[in-house]
Amino acid sequence: MKCDCGNFYSPNTPTTDKCFKDFWIFKDFRPDQLIRLKDIGIRRIINKGSPVFRQGDPINEVFLIKSGRIKLNKVHEDGSEVTLDFRKAGDMIGEDLFSGKQIYPLSAWAIENTVTCGFNINSFDELILDHPEIGLKVIRSMSHRISSITDRLESMSENNLENRLYNVLSSIAEEHGTRVADGIELKIPLTHEDLGFLVGAHRVSITKAMKALAGCGKILKTGKKITMTSSFF
Repeated sequence: MKCDCGNFYSPNTPTTDKCFKDFWIFKDFRPDQLIRLKDIGIRRIINKGSPVFRQGDPINEVFLIKSGRIKLNKVHEDGSEVTLDFRKAGDMIGEDLFSGKQIYPLSAWAIENTVTCGFNINSFDELILDHPEIGLKVIRSMSHRISSITDRLESMSENNLENRLYNVLSSIAEEHGTRVADGIELKIPLTHEDLGFLVGAHRVSITKAMKALAGCGKILKTGKKITMTSSFF
């Protein structure tokens, strides 16, 4: 049975077992276990510019992105706002639900019209109580994910800012880029403030590093559009 989540059906359209099978956290689930997830599934359609959840909201749902893109950001006590990450189809948000936290530590915003499938904490807790093996599979998948993220962070520990920035841009391009004639174009808007937070540098330093990367031909920058050139990427 084909999953129709990406076709922007009504939010009332029931989820299917296909809605969950392609997500990393459920990749080892048996067909009968996927069917049980389908039984508690919730589909949502989030318009571009709308919040999926806001920082400080009670955690009550996990979201599996079927189509669209989502930006994660956080507001600090001094009122400053930083971009933490971008998520695309195939990614999960709201996974803090599995950690026992009570509120979302950041906000999620749809930067494109987005469709999600997911479930709320109460329904998931009941499912785990009835089928403990599902909980064990989730724990194993989360452990593998943490190891993968750790490896990614280590690859970004380069002391040279230009190299560190290039690593971050390459990582974003792999997940969110589109292949064009010159290389891979990043399809999400990135300000120098966003990049500065992602690599741990000041905006002015990011500007200089971007110019250096463009000067040596590693990237092409036209206005706000960034392309990782095929000769390097």
